[in-house]
Amino acid sequence: MRDVLDRLLTWWKAGESVAVGTVVATFQSAPRPPGAVMLVGPGLEVVGSVSGGCVEGAVYQLGEEILESGEPVLQRYGVSDESAFAVGLTCGGIIDVFVEKVDRATFPELAEVAADIAEGRPVAVATVVAHPDPARIGRRLIVRPDGQLGSTGSDRVDDAIVDDARGLLANGRTETLEYGPDGQRRGDGMRVFVSSYAPVPRLLVFGAIDFAAAVARLGTFLGYRVTVCDARAVFATASRFPFADEVIVDWPHRYLSDEAAAGRIDDRTVICVLTHDPKFDVPLLEVALRLPQVAYIGAMGSRRTHDDRLKRLREAGLSETEVARLASPIGLDLGARTPEETAVSIAAEIIAQRWGGAGQRLSTAAGPIHH
Repeated sequence: MRDVLDRLLTWWKAGESVAVGTVVATFQSAPRPPGAVMLVGPGLEVVGSVSGGCVEGAVYQLGEEILESGEPVLQRYGVSDESAFAVGLTCGGIIDVFVEKVDRATFPELAEVAADIAEGRPVAVATVVAHPDPARIGRRLIVRPDGQLGSTGSDRVDDAIVDDARGLLANGRTETLEYGPDGQRRGDGMRVFVSSYAPVPRLLVFGAIDFAAAVARLGTFLGYRVTVCDARAVFATASRFPFADEVIVDWPHRYLSDEAAAGRIDDRTVICVLTHDPKFDVPLLEVALRLPQVAYIGAMGSRRTHDDRLKRLREAGLSETEVARLASPIGLDLGARTPEETAVSIAAEIIAQRWGGAGQRLSTAAGPIHH
């Protein structure tokens, strides 16, 4: 939704109606994740994608119909013998797409949700996408850590959704929940899609070197909020790191300690230590490796530098469990030489760790492509 929100909000403010198709569930080798959105706007203009091209035509046609009828539809698309290239997924996957009409009447809270997202305030949108009572379909709740808006028509259902949605929001997860028709935990018949908009995950790059500039650029491309930090003011400048969201002049270990104390480090935060200088990276890694929650900690350096670093960390009192959290030397073995190639190898390792990939060539592997 983030990718199309500006356009959707512009149409919404103008009083226009938009058909919004959202991927709410995927099975097997689906090309786009839950939360991917496609808009069919005024003049039947298309924005966004739900499948990378496989079923866009069918969703577009359904969007046209829903702009006329106003009735939301949950549609499943999958591969089929006769229509694989027409309305199916040629990759063999299956996706459920919920298509609804969005305007000021059907989604009056949209501007508030957009403001939360823009300001980095956590918010989740929970939408009923299937229910035995057609009148319940399309109803939604706006869930925040400390409040809620809207209703599904049942206090019991609302309480169950709010409780579960806050759990998903805390972990930045988007998924479909199953309940009984009146919110029963062990029932079925009602499906609720919860789209979580947690603050953008952070990428902290320590060491103001040319490799850091390449990592910052790729991190921005991957959707991270990028911070570059170095104690040397002459190197840590905004002009040298145009793709970073912020450039900080501070001792790395002190900056990281302060960010952790302020609650700005979570289990989605990625830390890349590119200083490969013991006076910077050892104190920094002492802090990083003891953080209770972090997605990835990688450190650059040769094998010799790595061995020396481990020795210093153990001497500083870090346990083997703590040291084992460190990815060093940083990155996957791609044969990278340039800063840009090295940044790709680092990004590849971060992605592999996040999704459980093995980092091997897909052409030599078997089984599902998407983990």
